[in-house]
Amino acid sequence: MPKQYQSHGSGKFEQREFKKIGANVVFEFGVLVFHPETIELGDNIYIGHNTILKGYYKNSLKIGDNSWIGQNCFFHSAGNIIIGKSVGIAPHVKILTSRHTEQGRDLPILLSELEFAEVVIEDHSDIGIGATILPGVSIGKGAQIGAGAVVTKSVPDYAVAVGVPAQVIRFRE
Repeated sequence: MPKQYQSHGSGKFEQREFKKIGANVVFEFGVLVFHPETIELGDNIYIGHNTILKGYYKNSLKIGDNSWIGQNCFFHSAGNIIIGKSVGIAPHVKILTSRHTEQGRDLPILLSELEFAEVVIEDHSDIGIGATILPGVSIGKGAQIGAGAVVTKSVPDYAVAVGVPAQVIRFRE
């Protein structure tokens, strides 16, 4: 059976399995965690209902102190995810760090090689409901990403970016 068709496990976890877990970390009902041994969580973190933290057998997912993750989020950290301190992430946000390469018409995209790229979300940023952050993107310190935005390129410090694809419309004062 090809590897992509093997189970990744149940997503059930115990806090002792994490690479690092701080004080006062709240996991709401239905949170699933895969490869907790690659996940580091700071202090005072809230993770909303039905969120999926998809660690990967290599690389890591790090969430800084005082951050808030809404319900129904999906974080896939195959290429690394670093979330800073005091970051707000609204419900239904997706953060992706891998994609299939294009290897020609004779090979189904699903079977082509994976390419990995880190996502970094700097301190004090805010990601709006339903936004999608694509591989290789950095969100600058204090930046705000609008609801439903698809972030395909990096966003500078204190910028406000909205739309599909996300575009900077102004800078916060």
